[in-house]
Amino acid sequence: MGNAYKGDDYVKVGGKWTRFIHGVELNGNPICGIKQKLHSHWKNLEGIFNSDDSCSSKRRFFFSLCSTYRDILHCDKRPFYLKSKEDDSSIMDAYIMHALNHVHMIREDVLKNDAKLNKDENCKWEEIHCGDVYLDQGFTRPKVMLLLPLASIAFQVVKRLVQLSPLSHKGNVAHMDRFSEEFGTGDAEGDDENSDGSLESQKRAKPVDFQALFGGNNNDHFMMGIKFTKRSIKLYSNFYSSDIIVASPLALITKIGETEFDKEKNVDYLSSIEVLIIDHADVITMQNWSHVNTVMEHLNLMPSMQHGTNVMRIKPWYLEGHARFYRQTILLSSFLTPEMNALFNRLCVNYEGKVKLIGKHKGVLHKVLLQVRQVYERFEASSIIDTDNARLEYFSKKVFPKLKDSLEGGTLVFISSYFEFVRIRNFLKSQNASFCLLGEYTKQSDVSRSRLWFFEGKRKIMLYTERAHFYHRYKIRGITNLIIYSLPERKEFYPEILNMLEGSKNMSCSVLFSRFDLFRLERIVGTSAAKRMSSSDKATFVFC
Repeated sequence: MGNAYKGDDYVKVGGKWTRFIHGVELNGNPICGIKQKLHSHWKNLEGIFNSDDSCSSKRRFFFSLCSTYRDILHCDKRPFYLKSKEDDSSIMDAYIMHALNHVHMIREDVLKNDAKLNKDENCKWEEIHCGDVYLDQGFTRPKVMLLLPLASIAFQVVKRLVQLSPLSHKGNVAHMDRFSEEFGTGDAEGDDENSDGSLESQKRAKPVDFQALFGGNNNDHFMMGIKFTKRSIKLYSNFYSSDIIVASPLALITKIGETEFDKEKNVDYLSSIEVLIIDHADVITMQNWSHVNTVMEHLNLMPSMQHGTNVMRIKPWYLEGHARFYRQTILLSSFLTPEMNALFNRLCVNYEGKVKLIGKHKGVLHKVLLQVRQVYERFEASSIIDTDNARLEYFSKKVFPKLKDSLEGGTLVFISSYFEFVRIRNFLKSQNASFCLLGEYTKQSDVSRSRLWFFEGKRKIMLYTERAHFYHRYKIRGITNLIIYSLPERKEFYPEILNMLEGSKNMSCSVLFSRFDLFRLERIVGTSAAKRMSSSDKATFVFC
């Protein structure tokens, strides 16, 4: 257990270094048998296993790691929208191949045992009682769940899943047209807005990574079942007859919420999930991470009804309420947050153990194009629970008095979370300060008014949240003084925000942080500098 570090094809698990290659540990013990028909199909696909390039090597490595059935936290994955499409695709291929392999193994065991039992009706009950050969089922059929943030990402994942299935070449995929229509294009509202070309022109003015992430279907409320039969793949299958469920956290939360008001509804199809894959968790953090916690707390619970399952063939750990210990969770993100860490430590309890893939950060200070003096001020907090109060106290006593006495405006306060945004807003109100708001819930008319007031100097201070920047990438004019109240989770936002100071004569930047902001800090200034700044006797650090 514990942390793991990946270097080339090596993984450190619980203090032991192990090398994985071609699905086999270096000591020769097979991790997991790939079903022959899957392996034959993948061999025929260019670049899956028959290539020596780096992407194929990463694909083989991560597939081998998934096949250990340990819980995995990969918090250094380079996403497709940050110019790492091939690297991201390699990881995606690996977990899809693992999911397909798992589903096919289970279905083949069930069908094989069905055939045996149907062959000899007289002895089937005696055989079931005497051994565990026929204990091959869970409470319900779905065994794999893919949790994804946006329909456009789900579109790419499901398309690739179909391509990697041996049934794909037969063209026997039910409801593919409906899937392409619902997941492959924007919603109706987006089409209406785009009728005059204004929305499209706005998108083109955004950074490249914004266009790559939000250039497709941005629906975050979707859910679909996928069923595999001997001759076909059925999209939009009933959840209880599906093998794989593809969903967004919001859609699952809606389903879970419905069960609280309607007792006839249930989410028992979550009771037998054996492989949970959460991809692009960094994007989900910009939505609502608490949804992920809630979904995971509803996995592998005892079902409210039988759902036609043969109780005599249910695996014992399901009946004993231990299914969560046999569930593999694969959590993929481009960065690590304390919330992800907490979820991995608290809710990922696989008996096979855990693997964490981490990396060192070089920082993004070199991407700041302006010669701006960046002053990092460390405030003290006794515990992580006390951090929010300590940050606000430091701001109100050390930072705000300077702003209040200054006659100049143009101060942008960048805030990472909405909770902090509300606290700062309430504090400024109590001080009768001249300020305007630009948050994720600010109406469009108010956004335009705030930006104009701030540019013209009618409001001295603007509060700007990370989520507002994530979803809109506003270019704010009139900034002369930048205060980063809390560092952004996404490191690429730091140089973007600082580069907005372009054109200012007396530009300045102040950054507040504590030793509990290490994850964010190391992504900005680099791992070595972050550790030094968190433990140094000095409390002020300057970068130019």
